[in-house]
Amino acid sequence: MAADDPPIKAEETLHLDFADYPGGIALWGSVPAVYDTTTQPTDRGIHVHARSTKGGLKDIDWTYRRLRIPHRADLLSDGWVDVDEIDAINYMVSHVFGFETIPVNCIYCGFPHLDRDWFAVHLHRKHQCHGCGRQFSDTAAGVGNPIAELRHVLGAKPTRKRKAPDSISIKQRDFPGGIQIWGSNPAILWTSNEPEMTGIHLHAFKTSEQAMPDVDETYAKVTIDGIKLDPEQVRTYMAQSAMPHLEGRVIDLFCSHCGKPHFEHGEHAFTPHIDHECHSCGETFQASGQMKKTIGNPFVGVRKKLALNATGAVREDKLGLRPETI
Repeated sequence: MAADDPPIKAEETLHLDFADYPGGIALWGSVPAVYDTTTQPTDRGIHVHARSTKGGLKDIDWTYRRLRIPHRADLLSDGWVDVDEIDAINYMVSHVFGFETIPVNCIYCGFPHLDRDWFAVHLHRKHQCHGCGRQFSDTAAGVGNPIAELRHVLGAKPTRKRKAPDSISIKQRDFPGGIQIWGSNPAILWTSNEPEMTGIHLHAFKTSEQAMPDVDETYAKVTIDGIKLDPEQVRTYMAQSAMPHLEGRVIDLFCSHCGKPHFEHGEHAFTPHIDHECHSCGETFQASGQMKKTIGNPFVGVRKKLALNATGAVREDKLGLRPETI
């Protein structure tokens, strides 16, 4: 991080006792905004919502690099469950692309295994331990993440999802302090009986001095300066931006036959490739630039259009994660 970069928003460690927040707790893997014109601290780590009373105000609404959660089961000798930010970020990546994660432990040293980057979106049996460095094979192909064991230990259950009920239309000039955009992503833990909201999360600031945004909500539909945002494109771009091996390969791609923008789905959304099949006309085409293996996401072009009316510089915050090679 350069000397003039904004500081990281996340505090280091939160000791989070679920008993203190009977109103509900939710945890997410948090990454920098996909569009950010503010001077706010960079958000990355584990974002926490915690309420003392159901339906009440949030007692905690912040991001942390690490969580320590007390748990009295015999499974844990010291009575604590730890959650690391890198586990949380890769959990987000895996689940945005539809991969369920499983507990994987090294057969030699027992170290919990995390599959990152390319490995977070490809089922495989062979792993290299980050503890002892030895290669080992699991009993079944899967994507390993210590959060899968955490969810089991804490009794996490599948949650219902529903689209956020509201829409919003704003102009960037009305928020000189800048705006921030994220896609919604599956919660690591969600203890409320209410469904998770899906859509686009928006922060908007009247001034650069304020710490809390004037707009802080998840919306089903977001229009900025007359440009409508696609929630799936935003969410996909957020996960793509957290994968080091995709840097520079996600582009604003158009079919060379019919001119329609091309948005990759499924495996093509996380696997750079040469030949693209247009979803509109069915023809096969290739990217026109020097980069041959690419991934199409129209949100890359949307960011450029939004930047034309930005009140500040559009940030390009990086997570600084290294590509995984084995």
